[in-house]
Amino acid sequence: VLCFLFVLQKTIRPMWAVRGLHKSAVEVLKCPAPEDTVTASFGKFISEIKPQHLSSVVLHRSKRMVLDSIGVGVIGSTTDVFELALQHCQHMYTSDDISSVYGRSGTRLSPTLAAFVNGVATHSMDFDDTWHPATHPSGAVLPAVLALSDMMPANRKPSGLDFLLAFNVGIEIQGRLMRFSNEAHNIPKRFHPPSVVGTMGSAAACARLLSLDHSQCSHALAIAASLSGAPMANAATQSKPLHIGNASRLGLEAALLASRGLEASPLVLDAVAGVAGFSAFYEDYVPQPLESPRGDSHMFLLEEQDIGFKRFPAHLGMHWVADAAASVHKLLVGVGPGTVSPAQIQDIQLRVPKSKYINRPFPESEHEARHSFQFNACSALLDGEVTVQSFTPSAMSRPELLDLLSRVHMEHPHDNPANFNRMYGEVQVTLAGGDILKGRCDTFYGHWRNPLTNESLRKKFRNNAGTVLPSEKVERLIDVVDELDKHENCTSLLSQLQ
Repeated sequence: VLCFLFVLQKTIRPMWAVRGLHKSAVEVLKCPAPEDTVTASFGKFISEIKPQHLSSVVLHRSKRMVLDSIGVGVIGSTTDVFELALQHCQHMYTSDDISSVYGRSGTRLSPTLAAFVNGVATHSMDFDDTWHPATHPSGAVLPAVLALSDMMPANRKPSGLDFLLAFNVGIEIQGRLMRFSNEAHNIPKRFHPPSVVGTMGSAAACARLLSLDHSQCSHALAIAASLSGAPMANAATQSKPLHIGNASRLGLEAALLASRGLEASPLVLDAVAGVAGFSAFYEDYVPQPLESPRGDSHMFLLEEQDIGFKRFPAHLGMHWVADAAASVHKLLVGVGPGTVSPAQIQDIQLRVPKSKYINRPFPESEHEARHSFQFNACSALLDGEVTVQSFTPSAMSRPELLDLLSRVHMEHPHDNPANFNRMYGEVQVTLAGGDILKGRCDTFYGHWRNPLTNESLRKKFRNNAGTVLPSEKVERLIDVVDELDKHENCTSLLSQLQ
């Protein structure tokens, strides 16, 4: 039908004035040719991008993302929600021993199910990376690329450089789509971003790894759009990690379906009046074509926008209040007996952005605690830091912590927007004697403006991966990822994940 319309456009154009065609019909006839659409430009980019377009900066940053994502996935394999997802896949589906599962020696699943459970593991503690505009980019892409690489025959495994190219394509597509919306720059209210752009990124990465042609790549994205979207109401529950698992799994499925010839809308990324495509997820969506690389150069978004890595497993917004509260802790320890006691404190005032799903005065689960300004501020105030252990039942139920939580009040200053690039966290503590102590954080250590050093990132990885893997395998993974772009195939990486 589309082809007929485009031919028809050339045939009848001189007759418009004479025949007086209805305006809506004229607009249909003026639709761009398929090769000129936003959707087609994305497909063309995915199919034409080459390893030589990866700069040294992009390679360096993306390898840091891969290492961190594996680490949080491995420690995530110890969580209850991961165990539930794994048991579901093992009990409900026929065994298909192809793709490895994080941290579970000898356990393999079908590629799509492995992508699912490893994605769940990655987000099970909310420890995975965060980008701007706001999303968790790696967790939706890496498990799918790993599972697909496992699926490929031994003599056709992708090289380390091809693996990194596919991964970077998945990151790039997410960033490009989110930049079409101002709404996407803020802390989300409607859809959880990884369930939207993450699915698209996974599909793009897998389409690149499968070497699909530009039309198949466009269809993979359009199929993925039909498999996208999860509501923010499930934040701070066991279901939130499923968003990342599904994004990884369903993006892989979209690419595999496109490889078999399944087709979808050729205009899914375009702004078509009256028929929502990807614009259904963002009300102010204004798409632009994505230019294909010219020569040997392409500026990936990762080159100009670095990634945020978390030092402890909680929503990114928690890192501002934790650092502000930790600075007050140092002051309290300096004027007191060396520890912080609730008896010292009369009132705690938090000045943070207004965001309903991370305003949780008395969290009742670890997942709610990871999404509570109040909990993370009080934990840092009491202990001087927030760690993995802060979210254990014993730490959460401490009487002194509950006592501090009862003294917290929140303010939402107008100059503190719900935006990870512009927000701040401020903690003001009024002591029992009336003195006031203040701490403020504008950019925490780990934010893209103040990135973790390689030493800090590797320390985080060792702590996370070392909970499950032997130390020699942990060190081997660090070396393999660091040299991944030089490996002839990615088997060296795939063999170290269990």
